[in-house]
Amino acid sequence: MGNSQALPASASSSRFVMASRAFSKQELDGLRGLFTSLAAQSQTSGRAISRPVFLDYYGVGGPLGDRLFQLVAKESGGSDGVTFEDLIISKATYGRGTRDEVDEFIYQLCDVTGDGSLTRSDLESVLASVHETVFAVKKEVGEGSNNRPFEAFVNSAVFSKDAEGVSEKSMSLSDFRNWCILLPSLRKFLGNLLMPPDSGRPGFEVPLLHYPENISADLLLLNKEYAWHIGGGFSQQEVQEWRLLYHSSLHGQSFNTFLGKVTDGDAQTVLIVKDTEGSIYGGYASQPWERHSDFYGDMKTFLFKLYPQASIFRPTGANKNLQWCAINFSSENIPNGIGFGGQPHHFGLFLSANFDQGHSFTCSTFTSPPLSKTNRFRPEVIECWGIQMRGAQDEKLELVKGTVLERFKEDRNMLKMVGLANASD
Repeated sequence: MGNSQALPASASSSRFVMASRAFSKQELDGLRGLFTSLAAQSQTSGRAISRPVFLDYYGVGGPLGDRLFQLVAKESGGSDGVTFEDLIISKATYGRGTRDEVDEFIYQLCDVTGDGSLTRSDLESVLASVHETVFAVKKEVGEGSNNRPFEAFVNSAVFSKDAEGVSEKSMSLSDFRNWCILLPSLRKFLGNLLMPPDSGRPGFEVPLLHYPENISADLLLLNKEYAWHIGGGFSQQEVQEWRLLYHSSLHGQSFNTFLGKVTDGDAQTVLIVKDTEGSIYGGYASQPWERHSDFYGDMKTFLFKLYPQASIFRPTGANKNLQWCAINFSSENIPNGIGFGGQPHHFGLFLSANFDQGHSFTCSTFTSPPLSKTNRFRPEVIECWGIQMRGAQDEKLELVKGTVLERFKEDRNMLKMVGLANASD
């Protein structure tokens, strides 16, 4: 890796011809028009796209943006910038290549130093660029720090590769692929950097969070960074509006109150728990919380961890024990409470009907480890968010009063300016 010398003209031309076949004539004409426009702004006599113009157009900040430019321009050596051939070859490999080709490109992309070793410091630089690119909007005072979520993202990485002459272990390609599975929003972001910035690039979207003003943002478990992470697990393409339905500090730690709040709200919900050990985790329920005597739900449901590690665990198909909601049953075989995965009394995640205790075990439903530090835990905070499809609440949102919506008006305008407010998943 690193700065590569340009290939011989014949080799480069051959790769360009092969890469061109990945696009229709109309697509090639569109890319030619884009190149001509950007090159005209680059003071290169139309020969290439300069680094500043390239980075400004694609809107990728920090070391990750510099590394992206380096990889895209490497076919020609990058001395003048990104040539048309560079653009076509990189977009064919990165956007139209096989899964292995795309993974290899992204793996090299995250090696921001270009030294052939993907280390923790590289990942920290990548996530700093994600923060700069996706979350570089003015934050309201009290919304919380960005550092903690990104620390949790790095904490979920495994470094198993020994590099010659380097004491620090690095990530193998297999390690990296596994990390991307745990962090699907990051994988979407890294896989769509060369998409047109006005196209609603997957991985660039930040859900809009709505909650009453009578609860301080400092009390919320969810912030924009965690919502971005959880949203990567959704199969829907237009999830944008999240509304707080229940919070134990606001509504009391009551199962009946919880059910009253969430059943009057949205069918799709995100349940988040912070336990007394400080760990934060939860699950996405794609079906309403309703009384059942057995498991129910569908394969959209998943579990997640937020802190101290961040991960998403999707259903494997091993069984259909996805969602659990039991109320006022007297049988010991039907524990009262809500849960996800596993078996009765041995769930992937479970909260008792009193909301005063819970448990989490290794779960084949999601191939998830225990979410808590110990299998048995005591919840400190429980909150639940309703998920709205983009556009589904347009009329209702116009009528919302006394919510964070007005306070975030400037936030929303800035999101629109950088093309995030109306992006699709």
